[in-house]
Amino acid sequence: MAFNGHQCDDESIDEDETPTKQPRSNKEMPGCFINEPKNEAAASAGRATSDRRTSNSTARQRSDSVKKTRPPFPWFGMDIGGTLVKLVYFEPKDITAEEEQEEVENLKSIRRYLTSNTAYGKTGIRDVHLELQDLTLCGRTGNLHFIRFPTHDLPAFLQMGRNKHFSSLHTTLCATGGGAYKFEADFRTMADLQLHKLDELDCLIRGVLYIDSVVSSGPSECYYFENPTDPDRCIQRPYTLENPYPLLLVNIGSGVSILAVYSESNYKRVTGTSLGGGTFLGLCCLLTGCSTFEEALEMASQGESTRVDKLVRDIYGGDYERFGLPGWAVASSFGNMMSKDKRESVSKEDLARATLVTITNNIGSITRMCALNENIERVVFVGNFLRVNTLSMKLLAYAMDYWSKGQLKALFLQHEGYFGAVGALLELLHPS
Repeated sequence: MAFNGHQCDDESIDEDETPTKQPRSNKEMPGCFINEPKNEAAASAGRATSDRRTSNSTARQRSDSVKKTRPPFPWFGMDIGGTLVKLVYFEPKDITAEEEQEEVENLKSIRRYLTSNTAYGKTGIRDVHLELQDLTLCGRTGNLHFIRFPTHDLPAFLQMGRNKHFSSLHTTLCATGGGAYKFEADFRTMADLQLHKLDELDCLIRGVLYIDSVVSSGPSECYYFENPTDPDRCIQRPYTLENPYPLLLVNIGSGVSILAVYSESNYKRVTGTSLGGGTFLGLCCLLTGCSTFEEALEMASQGESTRVDKLVRDIYGGDYERFGLPGWAVASSFGNMMSKDKRESVSKEDLARATLVTITNNIGSITRMCALNENIERVVFVGNFLRVNTLSMKLLAYAMDYWSKGQLKALFLQHEGYFGAVGALLELLHPS
């Protein structure tokens, strides 16, 4: 399938090209050689020269073919989620002097705006620490930028695109996520853009595998927590995701989807839950009066969930061990809030921490059951719920290790919630 009339797939280009056919002798092409070689050495030299010319010609044809088939700049991929819009932008760094002269002002303006700022308006953020430099995509070398903003601010993004005349450069954007369907009409009416809608699970898996394959310097893309059940010895360690299959991929966004992945093209959605990042933020807004994810996490980091939750030891007293349960385990999330005295003694920070623990424990419990059912020992957690959320990552690592007696390893990825957008960008450049 070609996207918007463009196809940029190195394998398909190689297959479609017809190499320059060389004559077996000068008799087949009269006048090809003015003078016949006088000896074998001369003949060999002539053939070598001819081969070099053929090789150079084929290389030029391949380069020209890539130029003609790749889409025009700018290159974007979008993932429009229920809470956040994730945007990846490829900034070419190998622009020639000729290209720069021919480049229209609209394209220069968009590139300057996106790469010279780290914040856009009041809520748009470019995650500079995630930028990938010197990538080669579709024959071009450049940097990959990662940008996010709340979904409720999408109209401002569309207005910006309209002001910068984005539709004069592109008529279609590759997008995934529920918002690609919900806001399709807005893209058309407000920004004069069509959305090429993509399956979000396909994009997620494609993005995860691609990013892990290209990150070769700096922090490892994949990591885990060593000694997760010992807070004093729990440290982050890099993990090489070689021969990754099978793996359980847990995507924690506004809600949660759990996928069993057996190869890039062989996967299934095992289950999911509506209790995800959107639930955490929504409940925190109700219980504490906070308004942002970062504010909710900051409150949670200062709270104590055991003042809110009823633990196993609170129910069984000191006799819990004969049931094979640890006393610190949560028996009833928010169970202590049935008591008026305890309600009056808890802080907003305690409530935020208990909310975070409740959501995270629920995700961990469902994930463990799925791993057992699918007989998979490697679990990769991704999604924007984990952004700057070390508390939840350590809780998940603890839960996987403790309840599986060390059989399940919880893995995490640096680019957390951007993989769907990366998958959309790859579909733009290498249509499947």
